[in-house]
Amino acid sequence: MRNTALTKELQSDLTPKSVLDDLLAGNQRYIANNLTASDVPSLVEQTTGGQFPKAVILSCIDSRVPVELVFDQTIGDVFVARVAGNFENVDILGSMEYSCAVAGSKLVFVLGHESCGAVKAACDGVELGNITKMLANITPAAKMASEQVDGVADSSNPAFVAKTVENNVKLTIERIRERSKILQEMEDNGEISIVGGVYSLHTGKVTML
Repeated sequence: MRNTALTKELQSDLTPKSVLDDLLAGNQRYIANNLTASDVPSLVEQTTGGQFPKAVILSCIDSRVPVELVFDQTIGDVFVARVAGNFENVDILGSMEYSCAVAGSKLVFVLGHESCGAVKAACDGVELGNITKMLANITPAAKMASEQVDGVADSSNPAFVAKTVENNVKLTIERIRERSKILQEMEDNGEISIVGGVYSLHTGKVTML
């Protein structure tokens, strides 16, 4: 039973590695359907005056990827930013900088997922309203995959989609480092780690990249 929220002192004792290990251990509990129970009223009361999350996770909006559940986390444990296709933009970068440089989080985790609809749309060159501009953030990953995978370069090719999902996570991580001097310096100094993985809709497992 989780009945103690993270405090500044507990957060300060964490390392990027210990946070990543904790998230992956939580994912194993999720896969095993052995999620930790939480004393929600107690955690709500403890976090009303402040929060000290251990990580910030950038995920897709997909309803099949419930981020806190996937890593068996509870109230006050993690920041979560969500956008279709789990790519960075200036607002998300600012949110990540706040999470780490101001609020003390130790880990930035970019979480892609299997059969991502936004990725499939980018693979197919979909054009529709604001979706068109949004998908432009994912197109570089699809172009890269077209040179790495045999067969047709569209969403009818599962291997092409899977490689694009992986590339999108990796390119997002690269751009986070390139576009945020704050986060890059924190990583260089060992204060945080920036990592990525892909969630399987079939198994629930998060595989690190």
